Amino acid sequence: MFKHLRNDLPSSIVVFFVALPLCLGIALASGAPLFSGLIAGIVGGIVVGSLSGSHIGVSGPAAGLAAIVLVAIGTLGGFQNFLLAVVLGGLIQIVFGLLKAGVIGYYFPSSVIKGMLTGIGIIIILKQIPHFFGYDADPEGDFSFIQVDGENTISEIFNTFKYISPGATMAAVLGMAILVLWEKVLTKKAKIFKLIQGPLVAVVVGIVFYNLTVDSAYWGISQDHLVTVPIPGDTASFLAQFSTPNFAAITRTDIWVTAFTIALVASLETLLCVEATDRLDPMKRVTPTNRELLSQGIGNMLSGLIGGLPITQVIVRSSANIQSGGKTKMSAIIHGFFLLFSVILIPKLLNMIPLSVLAAILFLVGYKLAKPALFKKMYNLGWKQSIPFFVTVFGIIFTDLLVGIGLGLGVGIVVILLKSYQNSHFLHIEDKSNGKHKIKMTLAEEVTFFNKGAILKELESLPRDTYLEINVLNTRYLDNDIIEILEDFTFKAMERNIDIKLVSKRGTVENPSSFIKFFEKRPKSNLSLS
Repeated sequence: MFKHLRNDLPSSIVVFFVALPLCLGIALASGAPLFSGLIAGIVGGIVVGSLSGSHIGVSGPAAGLAAIVLVAIGTLGGFQNFLLAVVLGGLIQIVFGLLKAGVIGYYFPSSVIKGMLTGIGIIIILKQIPHFFGYDADPEGDFSFIQVDGENTISEIFNTFKYISPGATMAAVLGMAILVLWEKVLTKKAKIFKLIQGPLVAVVVGIVFYNLTVDSAYWGISQDHLVTVPIPGDTASFLAQFSTPNFAAITRTDIWVTAFTIALVASLETLLCVEATDRLDPMKRVTPTNRELLSQGIGNMLSGLIGGLPITQVIVRSSANIQSGGKTKMSAIIHGFFLLFSVILIPKLLNMIPLSVLAAILFLVGYKLAKPALFKKMYNLGWKQSIPFFVTVFGIIFTDLLVGIGLGLGVGIVVILLKSYQNSHFLHIEDKSNGKHKIKMTLAEEVTFFNKGAILKELESLPRDTYLEINVLNTRYLDNDIIEILEDFTFKAMERNIDIKLVSKRGTVENPSSFIKFFEKRPKSNLSLS
């Protein structure tokens, strides 16, 4: 774990600066205490990071759960009742892990995962445009199209131009210039510029800019455009920010329903993120998904026990980790410690960071996820890859993460079914001698009820006076629905003077009287021909 510390330490700083506003913003968008978002970030970094089998994934509060949290806090009768649902949700996730439910993560199509990464990249850019120019009406971490401030992603951008803050914009421009200069020029000049990350320098310059212009009426940055970390007066007030669940409500049905919802959504988001980060990992390591569910469940139980929001593995922080050169889980763990120590030791310094500078950092994270070349590449792969990809991208942009992925997955399933329909059999005419068409139909290796339509269409289109050879030599699985179609066709074949030859591993049969009886001789696993 310490072998790549020279890579993990600088990347953990970048992840820290990305995570800080998101932890606070997601808590604000969820209607929860701001400190609850920081608790989730700390637990996600230190605890889940230590237990997880993911080398480069980073966990913390998730934007996809903000709407669920907002509704649940209100309907369950308070934050402490909601914390109980978080604890129980974590317990349910542990059960998911023990039941090996993590295997679900391997069944998301590649086109949908790429669409998810690209869609998140675009939404990060769109959501950060207002913050870049100093318009912070919508909190950081609100990634849904319909926002908590009553606007949507597009209308928020148009509103931005009415409320541009010159000071915040200038800080963002300086930060962006530093980031681009650092990445394109300085990191290629000397190793010191790889050790000291550009985002750290951009944040320091942002703090200096704020202090130099604090008294300026034009260039000054107001408090509502800065990071807002709670500042406790003493140890007692700091500890008072932690909350405990109301275990007296454990018998309430609505608590358990919310817990199951949290567990299901958090697990799906985690599995999607695991699949995505594994694809982004330059070393192509594979995360054990069942262990990940167990880790997330333990993390959610602990987070709920001390007053934190639900946790998932999150793609924004994970991709920032990868882009910054993180190699092992130490990056995620160290970023958790940075969150912990900073809110205890330097909350006043953190509250001097302009949100616009952090927006500049997130801009680059988003751009690297949604590079224009990827759109051309996916288009060139053909419609079977490009349509699920584009549906996922636009679904995420104009709805939210889970809905967008659901749309892309739905289209992907339709594509699979269509491909299965097309590939159920091969049909070709061999000759027309002896006054009969000789047609050979070779069935695929696996033929299910999805293929009924294609095979039925071919059989119905056969002309009179045809010699049909049905070849099932390579067919290992033949659905009963297909057998029934062939059985029904024997009657039509006699009417249309069609002779049938069935070729199988059990021999060759001319004009079988019953397909059903023929296949009844197969083993008891009644759909197998092997």
